[in-house]
This record gives sequence, structure tokens and C-alpha cells, in this order.
Amino acid sequence: MSDLYTSTFYDKWAKISRKSAEIVVPLVLDLVPAKSVIDVGCGEGHWLRVFKNHGATDVLGLDGEYVPHGKDRHEFYACDLAQPFYLNQKCDLAVSLEVVLFSAAIPGQEGTGHVNCQWPSWWAEHFAARDFLAYDPIRPQIWDNNDVAWWYRQNILMFSSNVIGRYPETLAGPDIDRVHPQHWRERVRVWT
Repeated sequence: MSDLYTSTFYDKWAKISRKSAEIVVPLVLDLVPAKSVIDVGCGEGHWLRVFKNHGATDVLGLDGEYVPHGKDRHEFYACDLAQPFYLNQKCDLAVSLEVVLFSAAIPGQEGTGHVNCQWPSWWAEHFAARDFLAYDPIRPQIWDNNDVAWWYRQNILMFSSNVIGRYPETLAGPDIDRVHPQHWRERVRVWT
């Protein structure tokens, strides 16, 4: 994996990642006032820094040993995310992987190191088997915001066993599987 995630890769995506986080994190914290956050697949930790800027006091990022972390190294745990891992701690919010802010590539979505591209309905079914329901409170608020990367606008969902259940209007419905128009335009360009 380290040959995929180079410093060039991180430099290319750092600005859009930070900018997206600055818009999405406050929306998430309005639903789940999290003080402890774990980010599985945190990269350089841009999302965790934004969570800290918005009041999270206990953050931890998990990713491969190859990820550069500088001064935030004490808030980082290196592990192989393709293997099971165990942490002896609980948190208010898990990012990427009890509320879960989750985003995964859909079938046909190109990207670096995507290994399990599935439709949101597939993920919803698998989370439901663990009593986590799919909620879609963020995408409607960011769908047309060009300051958020299209892959977040297309893929970001929340899963909860009870915490955001008080917002039944955000329960994901049959239209959970969506392709963002910007993603579609990029794919059409590749095909033509």
C-alpha cells in the first residue's frame, strides 16, 4: 500500500480533504456532539484536526505505518487496515468505520487503493445486520456544495444503533444508491 500512498498523493488531496472536513464536520457534530473521535483510514489526519477545532478532546487516527504524521504522531496508531485490529477504548464517533460516519466508493468509482467498492444499500444491509441503521442527513446539505469533494457528496452516510434515531426523517430510503453528477461527468470523459 505504501507505494500507492506517497507524499505526492497526500499533497494532491490535502486541500480538498481539509476544505470538505471544514464543511461536513459541523453538520455531523450538530447531530452527534462527539468529544471522542476515531478515524479509521485517517491519512494525514485532516478530518481529526477539524474535529479537534470544533471541540473534540480525544482523537485517534488509524492508518498504515507509511502515513506521515509529524507532531500529531501521539494521536496516531499504525496498523494494517486490511487485517483485524483491536483497540481497548470506546469513542463517541467512528469516522469511516456508537455512530459511524462512513463513506465508501461505489462500483466503478476510481481511486487509490479502493478494494471493496459497493453500493450504499449493500453497506446499509451489512450495518443493519449489526443493528446499525443507515441515515442520510449530510448528503442533502452538501450535494450542491462544490467546496466539498464530490466523493463525499455522493458517498457519505451515517450509521447508528440509537444516537441519531431521534431524527427519523433522515433515515435512508430506497434512493440511497446515487451517483453524483460530477462523478458521472468524469466517468463519461474517460469513456469518450
